[in-house]
Amino acid sequence: MSNIISPRNMPCIHKCDKLVRECSSNSKWHRAALLRVIRLSTAALAIGWLVLLSGCAAVVRPTANLPLNSDSSLTSGYPQDLARDYTIGVAFSGGGLRASAFAAGVLQGLANTKAGESDLLDALAFMSSVSGGSLTAAYYVLNGRQGLIQIKDEVLMRDFESHMNVSLASPANWARLLQGGLNNRTNFAQVLDDDVFNHARFADLYSRGGPDLWINATDLYHRTSFPFIPGLFNALCSDIRAYPVADAVAASMAVPVVFEPTVLRTFPEGCTSPESAFIQPVLKNASSPRLMRAMAEAMHSYRAPAGPGFVKLVDGGVTDNLGLSSILVSRAVASNAYSPMTARDAVRIKKMLFLVVDAGRGPSGTWNRQLDGPGGIDSAMAATDAAIDAAARLAADSFQLVMQKWRDDLVRHRCSLGKDELVALGGGAPTWRCDDVEFIVELISFQSLTPAMAARVRAIETRLKLPAHEIELAMEAGRQLIAQSAAVRKFAQDASEK
Repeated sequence: MSNIISPRNMPCIHKCDKLVRECSSNSKWHRAALLRVIRLSTAALAIGWLVLLSGCAAVVRPTANLPLNSDSSLTSGYPQDLARDYTIGVAFSGGGLRASAFAAGVLQGLANTKAGESDLLDALAFMSSVSGGSLTAAYYVLNGRQGLIQIKDEVLMRDFESHMNVSLASPANWARLLQGGLNNRTNFAQVLDDDVFNHARFADLYSRGGPDLWINATDLYHRTSFPFIPGLFNALCSDIRAYPVADAVAASMAVPVVFEPTVLRTFPEGCTSPESAFIQPVLKNASSPRLMRAMAEAMHSYRAPAGPGFVKLVDGGVTDNLGLSSILVSRAVASNAYSPMTARDAVRIKKMLFLVVDAGRGPSGTWNRQLDGPGGIDSAMAATDAAIDAAARLAADSFQLVMQKWRDDLVRHRCSLGKDELVALGGGAPTWRCDDVEFIVELISFQSLTPAMAARVRAIETRLKLPAHEIELAMEAGRQLIAQSAAVRKFAQDASEK
């Protein structure tokens, strides 16, 4: 059986695969349904095939990250001092192209909201994203306002599924599935790299000067969030500036089983960059919060001589579908009162509005209206959704508390600054007050739409191909919610009167 998938047989398998894909595209099982079935029923279906295909040769997965040069600075080119006196941060959730289009609508809504002589898009300094939200966030940072004009036609209207393997009837797909995922880098990340991001690296992302973007994936082995930021790549002894933006976005969107994990290599041998200062104190403290301990254990293992060697990344929504946990961790491990802001940001900022943009659909299905059911697939889907939603709710609740504590820490820090130090950091104006800081968290979600529109948007499936009218509907929902948000309007008014 070890010769089932061999170079000799691959042409026949690919022909069969093509025929099956053409047949399945015309069947009653459209590709969205197949993706959902693949994601949640693979473990049960694979048992019958495991004996037949277990002898197949392993696939060699390429790694795109490079070691950190000893003569380079981790933060070289990294955007600094981005906060204004009135600053906006956003976190974009997952949800396929529905989430991507919704995020684009939110950004367009900020551009449409005037604040004095400018608009609220100019106030956007910090972005965190997961899964589908990462596609829009990265495209905007690289392309700016022009990107918001062209994103619908250039990105959101693409049929990414046309490059993907989705048929469960294909023997080749079963081999792929048992080797880690139906699709690899060539099916998605390479498409993004060639057609969407034009081979941009993080150095290109940083050269735009902001906003600061954290793309979030999940470390599958350690079950922790993995934000693509210099600090995490420092733990790998790897240079994030040389890493492809497309691969980070693909990792953030890599639904397990549908996609192979994105693989990063660790480079502990000869690494001269010091380990993050927070790791050892956390590991030595038995009372450390579990979130901090999990991150410390993961980052420490990356440096261990007998460590994992590789980090396997999947969809960021597995650990946090709102993209908030990376910010929670950054505050938990911060050695000062203001990180991830800079010392100048801490003095300059007066009000920060943080928008949590949730493209989640909520409960779905009709099995709760009848005695029988749910069936096996519906049960598995509901259980998966329950776990993801529960984690997202906990992250959102924790985020509110962390933001309040961050604001209080910031006030104490500002009030402790001496006059000379304050002036050196750009403060000291007659009207400046050390306690004049306000942080506001606003949820932007479908539940704030009219019931009729909310139902229409929630009906949009989580896919990588959507019709034009659904893309426009999700974008319009984002624009409407920004326009009707009382917190956004008040922020714009205050910024105009400063």
